[in-house]
Amino acid sequence: MKLNLDNKVVIVTGGGGAIGSAMCRRFAENGAKVAVVGRTLSKLEKVVEEIRAAGGEATAITADVSNRESAREMVAKTVEAYGRLDCLVNNAGINGGPDQRKRIHEYDDELWEKIISIDLNGVYYCSKPAILQMLKQGEGGSIINIGSIVGLTPLRLQCAFTAAKAGVFNLTKAMALELAPDRIRVNGIAPGSIMFEGMRALFYADPVKSEGILSHIPQHRAGDPDDIACMTCFLADETVSGYMTGSVVTIDGGWTCGYTRDF
Repeated sequence: MKLNLDNKVVIVTGGGGAIGSAMCRRFAENGAKVAVVGRTLSKLEKVVEEIRAAGGEATAITADVSNRESAREMVAKTVEAYGRLDCLVNNAGINGGPDQRKRIHEYDDELWEKIISIDLNGVYYCSKPAILQMLKQGEGGSIINIGSIVGLTPLRLQCAFTAAKAGVFNLTKAMALELAPDRIRVNGIAPGSIMFEGMRALFYADPVKSEGILSHIPQHRAGDPDDIACMTCFLADETVSGYMTGSVVTIDGGWTCGYTRDF
């Protein structure tokens, strides 16, 4: 099965990160024109250069998803560059580091507000102008919201991240209900433990800590950013996922199936 995203215009927020850049490359490989969005221009330009070197089409757009006006400008600049918008991937997100993970009554209020503003408010702020553009075009579209398995099954000491990602998934379903008559499909992806350099340093460099995480994953390995990127492209292609809306696809090696340890 070959995906057909020829000439589709796609925005990927958090496009300079490990998962976001993998998405951008996969979209371009499948014929899409990609707006690579993030806060650090140098990272975005690196992704754009890689895509162009491989024969794809992409442009870098700096934006702060937690800012309403910045989100509106992101969509406006994409339309200015490519004339339309077919798909928005709300991928930008943050979490607190291991030293910031505390019980709820000890949790840092500023960190709470920062995570909610980017991980949840950012989805709302970016989706509104994207929806308006899709409605203006009158041809439908696709919105894909990247959450986390902690939005489905909470983990300890991450109350803000858990709350934000749970909100993202319920918002995804609410958007799907409202926008289906306009042929705008809205789906979510719940990644589990995905390997990239930052994750490797934080959780997989220490063999004991690594084994502690892997013991919860039936496949006993971390995922790859491309695992998420391929599913994102699948959800963007209406010829293969046109009857999917309001779905949350879990990509976690089986983590959320249940207990994996022997008793």
